[in-house]
Amino acid sequence: MSFFELRRWTLRRRVAALCVTIGVLLSALAVYAVITAAQHNRQLDDALNRASPMRAAGESLNTALVDQETGIRGYAITGREASLGPYTAGVADEKRLVARIEELLKPEDTKIRAALDVVTQRAQAWHDEVAQPVIDAIRTQGPLAGQAKITAGSTDAFDSLRVAINQMQTEIQVLRASAADAAKHSSQTMVSIMIAAAAIIILAGAALLLLMDRLVSRPVVELASQVREVAAGDYERDIDRVGSPELASLAADVDGMRQKIANDLAEVREARSQVEWVNDQLKAQAEELTRSNRDLEQFAYVASHDLQEPLRKVASFCQLLQRRYSGQLDERADQYIAFAVDGAQRMQRLINDLLAFSRIGRITAGFTDVDLGRVLTEVKSQLEARAGDDAEISWAGLPTVEGEEPLLTTLFVNLIGNALKFHRPDVPPVVHITAKRDGDEWAINVRDNGIGIEAEFADKVFVIFQRLHARDAYEGTGIGLAIVKKIVEYHGGRIWLDLEVEEGTSINFTLPVAPGTPDVEVSTDKKEEEVAA
Repeated sequence: MSFFELRRWTLRRRVAALCVTIGVLLSALAVYAVITAAQHNRQLDDALNRASPMRAAGESLNTALVDQETGIRGYAITGREASLGPYTAGVADEKRLVARIEELLKPEDTKIRAALDVVTQRAQAWHDEVAQPVIDAIRTQGPLAGQAKITAGSTDAFDSLRVAINQMQTEIQVLRASAADAAKHSSQTMVSIMIAAAAIIILAGAALLLLMDRLVSRPVVELASQVREVAAGDYERDIDRVGSPELASLAADVDGMRQKIANDLAEVREARSQVEWVNDQLKAQAEELTRSNRDLEQFAYVASHDLQEPLRKVASFCQLLQRRYSGQLDERADQYIAFAVDGAQRMQRLINDLLAFSRIGRITAGFTDVDLGRVLTEVKSQLEARAGDDAEISWAGLPTVEGEEPLLTTLFVNLIGNALKFHRPDVPPVVHITAKRDGDEWAINVRDNGIGIEAEFADKVFVIFQRLHARDAYEGTGIGLAIVKKIVEYHGGRIWLDLEVEEGTSINFTLPVAPGTPDVEVSTDKKEEEVAA
């Protein structure tokens, strides 16, 4: 594999290759360590569980043979069977110890087995040639015969037996020493394996750190530096592709994003210049419209004010003619005079309403805290004569708002006045006003049981001089709800007609909540007021 192909490896592939390599090396060391540990355990077993017990058994075997020889001599001196106890016990111990040594031997312990065979043969020869003949002589001829046999006999057989035992002990010691040396070598090998594993892990960690530094840390720092330059406003600065293929791909994506931002920014700058131009045009038009509206309001105020004087004169003289010449002229003349008087009076009402409409927002005493409950009490008093004895006006849960009390009084006078005016025949009018907090606004509802308003006229009723009925059916100029809308909007609210009611008319409007008002609804049980007008 070429160096160029290695450079194209992703960071994940490189880390995976490093981890696999380390895993293979550590696995090989682990297998070697397992084999070495198994050998170490066998060697420790040979040294501790075989060689040492065999050596101890060999020492005990030597002691047992010495006890046998001592028992024979004591028996020869005393001639009593009780003196033969050490010999009998020694023979039993000899058999047991020889069996124990044979049990500990393995097939590969040929030298020790050969030495044990020599010991067994010589012990048997000593029993047959020395011990048993002495015992037989004492039992048949007495102690003196046994003593004579011992004195005449030779110690070569017993000495050769002890030499054989020493030779066996030497072979056992060789086994023990070789097992100890092998265990020591295995321990050293295990230490070397652990050192090698630690070295591999340290080298792998260093290689990983170096890999991360060259392919991640440095490229990320360099990429972050370039991104900061772009973020500082240098959108024309190209992003270099450095580091691993993943980071190079990320750098390419960031550069693509930079190019997109640069293109979008150019479009935004162009659009902003166009928006600024349009805003300037709109500002100029708004200023012109404001000036035009101000001139129109001034014209309406001046026109209505200046028309008052000549209109009063016309109305006064028409009324004077009507009083002075009523009944003196013919019926048609009285009718003409009545038309003139009625027209002058209606013109006066229109001009007065138009003058009131133009004054809203122009002549102001400033906003104060206004208790709508107190306002409704005043409105009920003003409409008492118009309401009659059978009308019912009630309200509940009305808050204190910030506004102009005279304008809010005019608002409710117009709304409740319309409700009283447009009642159903032979049905006592009922008007109910409620309020409910909705976020930063008070939603106020004026509901009556009158003739109602068709849905198709929902928007027209708030337009100035819009009448839905003939002049001879209901009196009025058609400007009342327009005044109401202007007062509501002047206070920063909205007004609309509720079309979902089945009977009568329901008008909703909003007023802003006064600053510092707690975020709780007014208790309708505490503030319920109902007055039969």
